[in-house]
Amino acid sequence: MRRPLLFVVPLVALIAGCSPDPSPTADPSPSVTASPSPAGPDYTAWAAGRSTPVADPLYPAYGHADVDVLHYGLDLSWVPETKVLTGQATLRLRAASDLTAVKLDFSQAYTLDGVTLNGAAVTATIADNDLSVPGTVAKDAFATLVVKYHGTPTTVPMPSHRTDSEPLGLTVAKDGGLWTMQEPYGASTWYPSNDQPSDKALYDIAVTVPEGWAAVATGVAKPQEGNTFRYVAADPVATYLTTLAVGRYQKETAEGPRGVPLTYWFRQGTDDKLLPVIRKSPQLLGWLEQRFGAYPFASGGVVMVPSGSAMETAQMITMGTPDYGTTKPAEIARYFEDDLLHEYAHHWFGNTVGPTGWKDLWLNEGWATYVQHLYSNERDKITAKQWEDWARGVDSRLRAKLGPPGNPKAENFAESNVYMCPALMLHQIHKQLGDDAFFALAREWAQQHRNTTQDRASFIAFVNKQTGKDFTALINTWLDSPTTPK
Repeated sequence: MRRPLLFVVPLVALIAGCSPDPSPTADPSPSVTASPSPAGPDYTAWAAGRSTPVADPLYPAYGHADVDVLHYGLDLSWVPETKVLTGQATLRLRAASDLTAVKLDFSQAYTLDGVTLNGAAVTATIADNDLSVPGTVAKDAFATLVVKYHGTPTTVPMPSHRTDSEPLGLTVAKDGGLWTMQEPYGASTWYPSNDQPSDKALYDIAVTVPEGWAAVATGVAKPQEGNTFRYVAADPVATYLTTLAVGRYQKETAEGPRGVPLTYWFRQGTDDKLLPVIRKSPQLLGWLEQRFGAYPFASGGVVMVPSGSAMETAQMITMGTPDYGTTKPAEIARYFEDDLLHEYAHHWFGNTVGPTGWKDLWLNEGWATYVQHLYSNERDKITAKQWEDWARGVDSRLRAKLGPPGNPKAENFAESNVYMCPALMLHQIHKQLGDDAFFALAREWAQQHRNTTQDRASFIAFVNKQTGKDFTALINTWLDSPTTPK
């Protein structure tokens, strides 16, 4: 997610000083049992989507640690005039423990039109935004769940006081289009899901829209079939990193480093002033690759949406148009470039290697924020000392107001303390290691932990092993101290 506005305005002076109800299905519910090796699909095809889900203590109402979704097959249709989303979700899943019912997160805004578990029709219900599907599945057995549904999407509140806080999930735009911002949860507002960060999965998404409209989603674009747009995500991603946007979009394509295909989806007449910045994507990715290794996904790009925020949705960044507190085109372009770089940086730090739970959001945002400032400091000729002096002042105020970054409050999701405070911590490690060792550390973190989730303990263990030094006290102090460490 984009850095909070707090970081924008104070840096202007620094830059200037340095350089220019339950819904049952109608079907009967027979007993359904999944054997460890059921006849039917070869589940090894989705082995890359295997995870070890855990309960998230910060948002326990979302996610189910006893279900590991390997693959989501989403076949969706959107009608702007009626604002009805029709879907069929096919989930290939593994039981992480013995199940008497498969439970997932799903909005009760939808009517269930039919549910099957391993091909047998069952009576499923939605209550309190939980989908419950009766049927026994033994631990480590696989199952195929198919859910057909329709309804008008509704969002859920964001647990934050950020100035750019918006309702989470699939949002219906004024013109009948769709867009998403869904961190920490919100994917379940448009498809049944295990809506928590520790369960990554593969995706096949097909979206049918009326003629003249385009649909954008997570993954590599496949050939369009009539008015159906198809995308495949062959690298596992968490639910909060998926995206869906429908609009009357224009499209441009480009090549990133090593020929990585990039696609830009924009609204003619609305996003024109930001297009020159979006077209810098190959250069931004090149800068990142030089320091952190190869971009870890098969495609990339940007989709513009009517939001005041931005999100590092995997392979297709979702960018809004934030209020940067200025009307000067050059300043808006610079801030937008910083945000875009931040979201691209997340593909190394947050997307390919993400947090096991939301308490460790600092592991995403600290890295992306530090990388963003390395970039902008280089561009704007700000020295490391000048940046650290400024950042320490910000860090002190944030800890006093919001507490330390290693213990975020559930009602303050993605507030500024989990951005700047761990970024400053990484700067301390950088200073001790020097450029070569620090960037080697960063590259290895992303490469060794590709397609996984991690936490504080695993990060500390990695840093200590990679460097041959003990950074345990430094990291814990910076994450837990109520005041800025010296």
